[in-house]
Amino acid sequence: MTTRPDADAVKDYLLALQDRLTQTLQQEDGGADFIEEAWQRPGGGGGRTRVLRGGDLFEQGGINFSQVFGASLPASATVRRPELAARAYQAMGVSLVMHPRNPYVPTSHLNVRFFMAEKPGAEPVWWFGGGFDLTPYYGFEEDAIHWHRVARAACLPFGAEVHPRLKRQCDDYFFLKHRDEPRGIGGLFFDDLDEWGFARSFALMQSVGDHYLPAYLPIVQRRKGLAWGERERAFQKYRRGRYVEFNLVYDRGTLFGLQSGGRTESILMSLPPEVSWRYNWQPEPGSPEAMLYERFLVARDWLAEDA
Repeated sequence: MTTRPDADAVKDYLLALQDRLTQTLQQEDGGADFIEEAWQRPGGGGGRTRVLRGGDLFEQGGINFSQVFGASLPASATVRRPELAARAYQAMGVSLVMHPRNPYVPTSHLNVRFFMAEKPGAEPVWWFGGGFDLTPYYGFEEDAIHWHRVARAACLPFGAEVHPRLKRQCDDYFFLKHRDEPRGIGGLFFDDLDEWGFARSFALMQSVGDHYLPAYLPIVQRRKGLAWGERERAFQKYRRGRYVEFNLVYDRGTLFGLQSGGRTESILMSLPPEVSWRYNWQPEPGSPEAMLYERFLVARDWLAEDA
Protein backbone atom coordinates (compact mmCIF):
# COMPACT_ATOMS: atom_id res chain seq x y z
CA MET A 1 0.00 0.00 0.00
CA THR A 2 1.32 3.46 -0.91
CA THR A 3 2.26 5.69 2.02
CA ARG A 4 -0.03 8.70 2.22
CA PRO A 5 1.84 11.96 1.52
CA ASP A 6 2.48 14.07 4.61
CA ALA A 7 0.52 17.19 3.67
CA ASP A 8 0.91 18.57 7.19
CA ALA A 9 4.71 18.57 6.84
CA VAL A 10 4.40 20.44 3.55
CA LYS A 11 2.11 23.01 5.13
CA ASP A 12 4.48 23.52 8.07
CA TYR A 13 7.38 24.13 5.70
CA LEU A 14 5.40 26.57 3.55
CA LEU A 15 4.22 28.64 6.52
CA ALA A 16 7.78 28.83 7.87
CA LEU A 17 9.08 29.78 4.43
CA GLN A 18 6.56 32.61 4.16
CA ASP A 19 7.64 33.90 7.57
CA ARG A 20 11.33 33.75 6.65
CA LEU A 21 10.82 35.52 3.32
CA THR A 22 8.67 38.19 4.94
CA GLN A 23 11.15 38.97 7.70
CA THR A 24 14.19 39.09 5.41
CA LEU A 25 12.69 41.19 2.61
CA GLN A 26 11.01 43.59 5.03
CA GLN A 27 14.33 44.13 6.76
CA GLU A 28 16.05 44.67 3.40
CA ASP A 29 13.47 47.30 2.42
CA GLY A 30 13.60 49.18 5.70
CA GLY A 31 10.90 51.66 4.75
CA ALA A 32 7.62 49.74 4.91
CA ASP A 33 6.12 46.63 6.49
CA PHE A 34 4.18 43.78 4.98
CA ILE A 35 0.49 44.02 5.84
CA GLU A 36 -1.18 40.65 6.41
CA GLU A 37 -4.74 39.68 5.55
CA ALA A 38 -5.92 36.26 6.66
CA TRP A 39 -8.81 35.01 4.52
CA GLN A 40 -11.15 32.07 4.28
CA ARG A 41 -12.39 30.55 1.04
CA PRO A 42 -16.12 29.74 0.99
CA GLY A 43 -15.48 26.46 -0.83
CA GLY A 44 -12.85 25.35 1.71
CA GLY A 45 -9.47 26.52 2.87
CA GLY A 46 -7.91 29.94 3.04
CA GLY A 47 -4.60 31.69 3.33
CA ARG A 48 -2.38 34.53 4.48
CA THR A 49 -1.79 37.35 2.01
CA ARG A 50 1.09 39.67 2.83
CA VAL A 51 1.63 42.80 0.78
CA LEU A 52 4.23 45.55 1.09
CA ARG A 53 3.53 48.87 -0.66
CA GLY A 54 5.45 52.11 -0.97
CA GLY A 55 8.70 50.88 0.52
CA ASP A 56 12.09 52.48 0.10
CA LEU A 57 13.32 49.54 -1.96
CA PHE A 58 10.16 47.74 -3.11
CA GLU A 59 7.39 49.71 -4.74
CA GLN A 60 5.18 46.69 -4.19
CA GLY A 61 5.67 43.09 -3.21
CA GLY A 62 3.56 40.17 -2.11
CA ILE A 63 4.22 36.89 -0.32
CA ASN A 64 1.17 34.64 -0.19
CA PHE A 65 0.41 31.33 1.47
CA SER A 66 -2.77 29.54 0.46
CA GLN A 67 -4.33 26.14 1.08
CA VAL A 68 -7.56 25.47 -0.76
CA PHE A 69 -9.88 22.46 -0.96
CA GLY A 70 -12.40 21.62 -3.65
CA ALA A 71 -14.75 18.94 -4.91
CA SER A 72 -13.19 18.74 -8.39
CA LEU A 73 -10.02 20.10 -9.92
CA PRO A 74 -10.42 23.10 -12.26
CA ALA A 75 -9.49 22.84 -15.93
CA SER A 76 -6.10 24.56 -15.52
CA ALA A 77 -4.93 21.72 -13.22
CA THR A 78 -6.09 18.84 -15.41
CA VAL A 79 -4.86 19.84 -18.87
CA ARG A 80 -2.27 17.07 -18.82
CA ARG A 81 -4.22 14.83 -16.41
CA PRO A 82 -7.84 14.83 -17.59
CA GLU A 83 -8.55 11.62 -15.68
CA LEU A 84 -8.30 13.59 -12.41
CA ALA A 85 -11.04 16.11 -13.25
CA ALA A 86 -13.65 14.47 -11.00
CA ARG A 87 -11.43 14.13 -7.94
CA ALA A 88 -11.58 16.18 -4.79
CA TYR A 89 -8.36 18.06 -4.18
CA GLN A 90 -6.27 20.21 -1.95
CA ALA A 91 -3.67 22.64 -3.20
CA MET A 92 -1.22 24.64 -1.13
CA GLY A 93 1.71 26.84 -1.89
CA VAL A 94 3.72 29.99 -1.34
CA SER A 95 3.91 32.56 -4.11
CA LEU A 96 6.13 35.64 -4.07
CA VAL A 97 6.57 38.55 -6.47
CA MET A 98 8.73 41.58 -5.64
CA HIS A 99 8.58 44.73 -7.79
CA PRO A 100 11.45 47.09 -6.89
CA ARG A 101 11.25 50.85 -7.21
CA ASN A 102 14.75 51.19 -8.72
CA PRO A 103 14.72 50.07 -12.39
CA TYR A 104 18.23 48.65 -11.99
CA VAL A 105 16.93 46.11 -9.46
CA PRO A 106 15.13 43.23 -11.20
CA THR A 107 11.67 41.94 -10.42
CA SER A 108 11.74 38.42 -9.01
CA HIS A 109 9.24 35.60 -8.63
CA LEU A 110 9.16 32.44 -6.51
CA ASN A 111 6.50 29.77 -6.29
CA VAL A 112 6.47 26.39 -4.55
CA ARG A 113 3.33 24.28 -4.41
CA PHE A 114 1.80 20.88 -3.64
CA PHE A 115 -1.35 19.27 -5.04
CA MET A 116 -3.19 16.16 -3.92
CA ALA A 117 -6.28 14.73 -5.63
CA GLU A 118 -8.35 11.96 -4.07
CA LYS A 119 -11.43 9.83 -4.58
CA PRO A 120 -12.92 7.02 -2.47
CA GLY A 121 -11.33 3.61 -2.95
CA ALA A 122 -8.24 4.92 -4.77
CA GLU A 123 -4.76 5.96 -3.74
CA PRO A 124 -4.24 9.71 -3.64
CA VAL A 125 -2.55 11.29 -6.62
CA TRP A 126 -0.13 14.06 -5.68
CA TRP A 127 2.59 16.19 -7.19
CA PHE A 128 4.91 19.10 -6.48
CA GLY A 129 5.75 22.14 -8.58
CA GLY A 130 7.68 25.34 -8.28
CA GLY A 131 10.63 27.44 -9.31
CA PHE A 132 12.00 30.95 -9.39
CA ASP A 133 12.77 33.38 -12.20
CA LEU A 134 14.28 36.84 -12.64
CA THR A 135 13.02 39.74 -14.76
CA PRO A 136 15.63 42.49 -15.14
CA TYR A 137 14.96 45.84 -16.79
CA TYR A 138 18.65 46.59 -17.24
CA GLY A 139 20.94 43.61 -17.62
CA PHE A 140 24.14 42.86 -15.74
CA GLU A 141 26.03 39.70 -16.67
CA GLU A 142 27.40 39.36 -13.15
CA ASP A 143 23.86 39.22 -11.79
CA ALA A 144 22.63 36.74 -14.39
CA ILE A 145 25.54 34.39 -13.72
CA HIS A 146 25.00 34.58 -9.96
CA TRP A 147 21.27 33.89 -10.32
CA HIS A 148 21.85 30.77 -12.40
CA ARG A 149 24.76 29.63 -10.24
CA VAL A 150 22.50 29.54 -7.18
CA ALA A 151 19.75 27.85 -9.20
CA ARG A 152 22.21 25.11 -10.10
CA ALA A 153 23.22 24.75 -6.44
CA ALA A 154 19.56 24.18 -5.53
CA CYS A 155 19.43 21.24 -7.93
CA LEU A 156 22.84 19.59 -7.53
CA PRO A 157 21.93 17.31 -4.59
CA PHE A 158 19.34 15.65 -6.86
CA GLY A 159 21.63 14.85 -9.80
CA ALA A 160 23.68 16.71 -12.38
CA GLU A 161 20.95 16.35 -14.99
CA VAL A 162 18.28 18.12 -12.91
CA HIS A 163 19.42 21.72 -13.31
CA PRO A 164 19.65 21.70 -17.13
CA ARG A 165 16.16 20.19 -17.29
CA LEU A 166 14.60 22.69 -14.87
CA LYS A 167 16.37 25.60 -16.56
CA ARG A 168 15.05 24.52 -19.96
CA GLN A 169 11.54 24.10 -18.56
CA CYS A 170 11.74 27.61 -17.09
CA ASP A 171 12.88 29.10 -20.41
CA ASP A 172 10.04 27.32 -22.17
CA TYR A 173 7.38 28.27 -19.63
CA PHE A 174 8.15 31.96 -19.05
CA PHE A 175 7.94 32.81 -22.73
CA LEU A 176 5.47 35.23 -24.30
CA LYS A 177 4.50 33.45 -27.50
CA HIS A 178 2.62 36.43 -28.88
CA ARG A 179 5.76 38.58 -28.44
CA ASP A 180 8.23 35.84 -29.35
CA GLU A 181 10.37 36.80 -26.38
CA PRO A 182 11.12 35.51 -22.87
CA ARG A 183 9.75 37.29 -19.83
CA GLY A 184 13.20 37.53 -18.29
CA ILE A 185 16.40 35.53 -17.89
CA GLY A 186 14.75 32.41 -16.46
CA GLY A 187 15.84 30.28 -13.56
CA LEU A 188 14.06 27.07 -12.51
CA PHE A 189 10.64 25.60 -13.22
CA PHE A 190 9.13 22.19 -12.53
CA ASP A 191 5.62 20.79 -12.33
CA ASP A 192 3.87 17.43 -11.92
CA LEU A 193 6.83 16.05 -9.97
CA ASP A 194 5.96 12.74 -8.35
CA GLU A 195 8.17 10.11 -9.96
CA TRP A 196 10.88 10.49 -7.30
CA GLY A 197 8.53 9.58 -4.45
CA PHE A 198 7.23 11.93 -1.79
CA ALA A 199 10.34 12.51 0.35
CA ARG A 200 12.73 13.30 -2.52
CA SER A 201 10.18 15.42 -4.40
CA PHE A 202 9.42 17.38 -1.23
CA ALA A 203 13.15 17.87 -0.67
CA LEU A 204 13.55 19.45 -4.12
CA MET A 205 10.67 21.82 -3.46
CA GLN A 206 12.30 22.83 -0.18
CA SER A 207 15.67 23.34 -1.83
CA VAL A 208 14.15 25.66 -4.42
CA GLY A 209 12.38 27.65 -1.71
CA ASP A 210 15.51 27.82 0.43
CA HIS A 211 17.74 29.06 -2.42
CA TYR A 212 15.59 32.01 -3.47
CA LEU A 213 16.99 34.52 -0.98
CA PRO A 214 20.66 33.59 -1.62
CA ALA A 215 19.94 34.04 -5.33
CA TYR A 216 18.11 37.38 -5.12
CA LEU A 217 19.49 39.37 -2.19
CA PRO A 218 23.06 39.82 -3.48
CA ILE A 219 21.66 41.24 -6.73
CA VAL A 220 19.36 43.61 -4.84
CA GLN A 221 22.22 44.79 -2.65
CA ARG A 222 24.51 45.42 -5.62
CA ARG A 223 21.98 47.48 -7.60
CA LYS A 224 19.71 49.29 -5.16
CA GLY A 225 22.09 52.24 -4.78
CA LEU A 226 22.40 53.00 -8.51
CA ALA A 227 21.01 56.37 -9.56
CA TRP A 228 18.10 56.41 -12.01
CA GLY A 229 15.84 58.96 -13.65
CA GLU A 230 12.79 59.40 -15.85
CA ARG A 231 14.25 57.44 -18.77
CA GLU A 232 14.91 54.35 -16.69
CA ARG A 233 11.56 54.63 -14.96
CA ALA A 234 9.70 54.87 -18.27
CA PHE A 235 11.46 51.76 -19.57
CA GLN A 236 10.75 49.87 -16.35
CA LYS A 237 7.04 50.65 -16.63
CA TYR A 238 7.02 49.63 -20.29
CA ARG A 239 8.71 46.29 -19.57
CA ARG A 240 6.37 45.67 -16.64
CA GLY A 241 3.64 45.50 -19.28
CA ARG A 242 5.16 42.24 -20.46
CA TYR A 243 4.87 40.91 -16.91
CA VAL A 244 1.17 41.72 -16.87
CA GLU A 245 0.63 40.13 -20.28
CA PHE A 246 2.27 36.88 -19.19
CA ASN A 247 0.43 36.61 -15.89
CA LEU A 248 -2.99 37.24 -17.40
CA VAL A 249 -2.56 35.17 -20.56
CA TYR A 250 -0.32 32.23 -19.69
CA ASP A 251 0.35 31.83 -15.98
CA ARG A 252 -1.12 28.55 -14.70
CA GLY A 253 -1.15 29.71 -11.08
CA THR A 254 -3.23 32.77 -11.94
CA LEU A 255 -5.63 30.67 -14.01
CA PHE A 256 -5.91 28.02 -11.30
CA GLY A 257 -6.63 30.61 -8.64
CA LEU A 258 -9.35 32.32 -10.66
CA GLN A 259 -10.92 29.07 -11.88
CA SER A 260 -10.96 27.57 -8.38
CA GLY A 261 -12.73 30.56 -6.87
CA GLY A 262 -9.71 31.87 -5.00
CA ARG A 263 -9.37 35.32 -3.50
CA THR A 264 -8.96 37.65 -6.47
CA GLU A 265 -6.97 40.32 -4.63
CA SER A 266 -4.46 37.70 -3.48
CA ILE A 267 -4.19 36.12 -6.93
CA LEU A 268 -3.56 39.43 -8.69
CA MET A 269 -1.15 40.83 -6.11
CA SER A 270 1.61 39.68 -8.51
CA LEU A 271 0.83 42.54 -10.89
CA PRO A 272 3.03 45.65 -10.72
CA PRO A 273 1.53 48.86 -9.32
CA GLU A 274 2.40 51.11 -12.28
CA VAL A 275 2.63 49.94 -15.89
CA SER A 276 2.60 51.52 -19.35
CA TRP A 277 2.18 50.36 -22.92
CA ARG A 278 3.55 52.20 -25.94
CA TYR A 279 2.46 51.38 -29.46
CA ASN A 280 5.21 49.69 -31.51
CA TRP A 281 7.98 51.15 -29.36
CA GLN A 282 11.57 50.15 -30.22
CA PRO A 283 14.71 50.87 -28.20
CA GLU A 284 17.34 53.17 -29.61
CA PRO A 285 20.17 51.15 -31.23
CA GLY A 286 23.20 50.85 -28.99
CA SER A 287 21.28 51.96 -25.89
CA PRO A 288 21.20 50.14 -22.54
CA GLU A 289 17.55 49.36 -23.28
CA ALA A 290 18.50 47.71 -26.57
CA MET A 291 21.16 45.73 -24.73
CA LEU A 292 18.45 44.05 -22.62
CA TYR A 293 16.89 42.61 -25.78
CA GLU A 294 20.17 41.74 -27.48
CA ARG A 295 22.09 40.20 -24.58
CA PHE A 296 19.58 39.12 -21.94
CA LEU A 297 16.21 38.34 -23.51
CA VAL A 298 17.78 35.54 -25.54
CA ALA A 299 18.55 31.90 -24.84
CA ARG A 300 21.95 31.71 -23.14
CA ASP A 301 23.84 29.11 -21.14
CA TRP A 302 24.99 31.47 -18.42
CA LEU A 303 26.91 28.84 -16.52
CA ALA A 304 28.90 27.79 -19.59
CA GLU A 305 29.92 31.44 -19.99
CA ASP A 306 30.79 31.54 -16.29
CA ALA A 307 33.15 28.58 -16.79
